[in-house]
Amino acid sequence: MKNKKNKKNKSQKAQQSFTERIAKAAGGFKERAKSMNSEEKAEQAQQPEQPETQAQQESGEAEVDVKALQAELEKAKAQSDEYLDLAQRKQAEFANYRRRTEGIRAEAFDDGRREAIGQLLPIVDNLERALAAAGEEENALKSGVEMVLRQTRDALTKMGVEEIDPQGQPFDAELMNAVMQGTAEEGEPGTVCMVLQKGYKLGERVIRHAMVKVVAG
Repeated sequence: MKNKKNKKNKSQKAQQSFTERIAKAAGGFKERAKSMNSEEKAEQAQQPEQPETQAQQESGEAEVDVKALQAELEKAKAQSDEYLDLAQRKQAEFANYRRRTEGIRAEAFDDGRREAIGQLLPIVDNLERALAAAGEEENALKSGVEMVLRQTRDALTKMGVEEIDPQGQPFDAELMNAVMQGTAEEGEPGTVCMVLQKGYKLGERVIRHAMVKVVAG
């Protein structure tokens, strides 16, 4: 009876030990599963951050590239503005130089023309004196002098030369030189009573002043 009781106790202990080992093993599986789930959740929580971090890096690089391009563009624009300003100043300088050159050339041409005209005027004076000395008698010599004088006057007129013949006009110092003084019987005070030598002008420029006698007054 006692042996049966001992066997029964041993059987119960063995069964209890097996049950404990199974429970322990099951608990280990649960812990491992729980640990694996925690690791998977941690990995899943970290995975979305990688694309975001990469996107942030790419965005930062793109922002740096844009700023660099903007700096290069501003530098190029500044150089372009500088070159444009230089070109405009050089163009203005050249235009001023060309105007000055044209003005100098035109003035030199006018000076040369006035000088040439001035050399013709004594010839005109001599032709007029010759006609005055010839009197009223008509002859071939007088006709020849008249023809030469007429042609010379026509040539001067075509060049724009005008006579200054101020007989009876008020004295004008810009056009005349008073070389003699007349009396009250010769005319109104301050007027030209005699033209000793006619003057000439080209446009507004006087080539030769008229030599006149002016009534005192």
